[in-house]
Amino acid sequence: MITEVEYAKRRKKLLAKLKKKSLTVVCSASVKIRSNDTEYPYRQNSNFYYLSGFKEDNSFLVLIQGKKESKTVLFVQKKEKLLELWNGKRLGVKKAKKSFMVDEVYSSDKFEKKLKEYMQEKHTLYYDFQTDNKLLLNFISNISSKLYAIKNIAKIIEQMRLIKSKSEIELIKHSIAIAKKAHHQAMKIKKTDSFEYELQALFEFVFKQNGAYNDAYTTIVAGGNNANTLHYIKNDQKLKDGELILIDAGCEYKYYASDITRTIPVNGKFSKAQKELYELVLHVETKIISMVKEGVKRSSLQKEAEKLLTKGLIEFGILKKSYKKVMKKKLHKKYFPHGIGHFMGIDVHDQNPYKTKNNKEIPLQAGMVLTIEPGIYLPKEDKTIPKKYRGVGIRIEDNILVTKKGYENLSQDIVKSVKDIEALAKS
Repeated sequence: MITEVEYAKRRKKLLAKLKKKSLTVVCSASVKIRSNDTEYPYRQNSNFYYLSGFKEDNSFLVLIQGKKESKTVLFVQKKEKLLELWNGKRLGVKKAKKSFMVDEVYSSDKFEKKLKEYMQEKHTLYYDFQTDNKLLLNFISNISSKLYAIKNIAKIIEQMRLIKSKSEIELIKHSIAIAKKAHHQAMKIKKTDSFEYELQALFEFVFKQNGAYNDAYTTIVAGGNNANTLHYIKNDQKLKDGELILIDAGCEYKYYASDITRTIPVNGKFSKAQKELYELVLHVETKIISMVKEGVKRSSLQKEAEKLLTKGLIEFGILKKSYKKVMKKKLHKKYFPHGIGHFMGIDVHDQNPYKTKNNKEIPLQAGMVLTIEPGIYLPKEDKTIPKKYRGVGIRIEDNILVTKKGYENLSQDIVKSVKDIEALAKS
């Protein structure tokens, strides 16, 4: 659990990075309309949540950096009986003052008036350039000519989010533990002649049953050739005996994500050809994970993964040129088109920087959490591929914490060897 003390420390750390005589505004997420007057389930803006832990919409966090002193102010939706009748209880100003370690709390209808006061003698305004908050955008358009500088606060916050605290890591671990239950259940149950959406429903049920009320992303259940569409989310086809299923599914527990992929046989047993491909990907994933440590660059992991996968694809007759020619012409990209992994945390794809302002790659540091996810994708319609391998897509993905001693595979308890997957299917 992340305490209010930790949120306050984050705000203090952020204030120390800001220019003197500056004002920072971070907005809550806006309510999104699904159709007519029906809304999507509300999910808080990640940067706003990272700094406040506050889950309500129509809220603003303002950081005031004066010449000598700093101040934090929170604006919240005021309590209104009619609105609460339809949309639920609000914390309100009084309870917010008791709950959050900020200097001042006001109702959101006072935001514009107070902002005009705060902007006096301020030279720099920080805000998220991706915000869609019309109130803030209108205010900025009216005062922009009076400012020396307007800067994107999101970049600074996302840099802070690169290194996870102990409490953040514990939440990620809990999210992974829930995902483990769902993936193992999917391995155990009979799947032949079921539909992809039935497995998707199983994952959503297990997630919610264990306190993860949201998916971290739309679950991918890709049977057979569907696995060769990287972001396949239709999930509407029947699962066929003899094919593999690529399942990319993670949940969000108290705003922290898991991101796990396993590829399993529909009937519980890998064919000889499927096993050959699967063990190639597993070998590559195991090797790349073992390379994770402080100072290593993601580009090095990417190069090694491409090298190992390419050698395997040549050995299986899928790539028919020499290793040197394949790498020079990047022919392997046809079958491994994506990156080896990404940062994760509050967002499943955390918007953390991968490079410095000088365009230099940021090496891995203790406290970073990233995915390692090699894969091979062999479309059914590609007649250059030996027939026994066509229509197979395999990805294996784990969540890795960089430590002072090297790494910790946070998802290592989710089975992935051929032997263990087949044993769960039998159970």
